Amino acid sequence: MRTTAHIALLFAAATGLTTLTAAPATAETITTIDSGHVDVFGVAFEDGAFHLHVHDGAAEAEYEPSEVLLVAKSAAKTSVPADPAYSFLGKTGAPVWVLPQVQDPNLLWPGIATEEIEPGIFTEGTLKLKVECVHGPGDFSIFTTDAVGAPTVLVDSGDGLPDRIELAAGEHQHANWAFEAAGTYTVTVRAAGVLAATGQKVVSESATYRLKVNR
Repeated sequence: MRTTAHIALLFAAATGLTTLTAAPATAETITTIDSGHVDVFGVAFEDGAFHLHVHDGAAEAEYEPSEVLLVAKSAAKTSVPADPAYSFLGKTGAPVWVLPQVQDPNLLWPGIATEEIEPGIFTEGTLKLKVECVHGPGDFSIFTTDAVGAPTVLVDSGDGLPDRIELAAGEHQHANWAFEAAGTYTVTVRAAGVLAATGQKVVSESATYRLKVNR
């Protein structure tokens, strides 16, 4: 079992990249990705509309969310630390599967990216990613940790949705993605922003991502 100190280190700020080779998706196949650097929530703005996608950074491949199955391998399994700040993950010592903010070459390293959006398109350069609903065998959360391991919760399906993640145009970020039970999850999101030139609010179509957590 990992200690609280080990988990705090695991959740520390991410650095570096991993590599991943994945076969292109076709109409007949679903691409399964279980390791490497992947921008799960890739957000672009093209021809006046948002485009939500999955970007495989190593292979430079881009997929529609429906074309990909993202996997948290059994090696992601750990336990909830004995720290009240982590109570949103469940009871102390309970199992939890974490795709960490810090790179682990054996696991999927999920990112959130707005690098395809030029600064200045949206008011104050910001936009929002709304997590509308989560279906799965347990609660799902996204959180960051600081240098001493203190968490900041961005999304927590356990205390009700929707939740909104504030994003800046032209940036890239990593966080801890946590699942409180093994099984298959779906996560549905939308992007929204206010155009700086017109003041018009633009909202994307919903996009649903599928993630499998191995026991």
